[in-house]
Amino acid sequence: MPATADESVTLDQEREVIARLQCGDRSAAAELYRWYGDKLYRAVILPRLPNPELAEDVLKDTFRLAMERIHQFRLEDRSIWFWLRRIASNRAIDVHRARQRARKFQEKHDHEETADRTMGRPPPRPDRAPEIAETKAMVELSLSRMNPRYAMALRLRLIEDRDREECAALMDVKVGTFDVLLHRACKAFKKVYPP
Repeated sequence: MPATADESVTLDQEREVIARLQCGDRSAAAELYRWYGDKLYRAVILPRLPNPELAEDVLKDTFRLAMERIHQFRLEDRSIWFWLRRIASNRAIDVHRARQRARKFQEKHDHEETADRTMGRPPPRPDRAPEIAETKAMVELSLSRMNPRYAMALRLRLIEDRDREECAALMDVKVGTFDVLLHRACKAFKKVYPP
């Protein structure tokens, strides 16, 4: 019989807890958390996101997402640990990337403030509203010419800036399938977007 992440937990025990969760018994989540919460935190999340406060938030998100999607989990001859690990890993990576983007934005903002203080105020930027409106219109036109599933994948991930798990859930596919859809959608978009 294949092992689970916690050697003291059998697949039969996991199946019983998963069945309870899928029937709406949220108290069974405590069992799952007791078995795998600490291991997810230490072995999966902290190595990818070495900030204890953010890592704790990711652990909470992992179990929240798992409970929201427990009906999608299929019982196989494999521990739920691997499913939880994938959710935790993807969430930690998403949070790390968002943090990197925020840091770059803050650094740019700080640099601009320093430049303003040392060089005085730069002249006002030209009005870009017409250019932005034109670009938005071209994007919308291009999306309307694409396969609707590809357009939806691009809207959710790139325009609405939703995380991969949420996009996959909204499209009712697995995260891996969503990643493939998004990749194909990007290639298709390049073909229809005006040069």
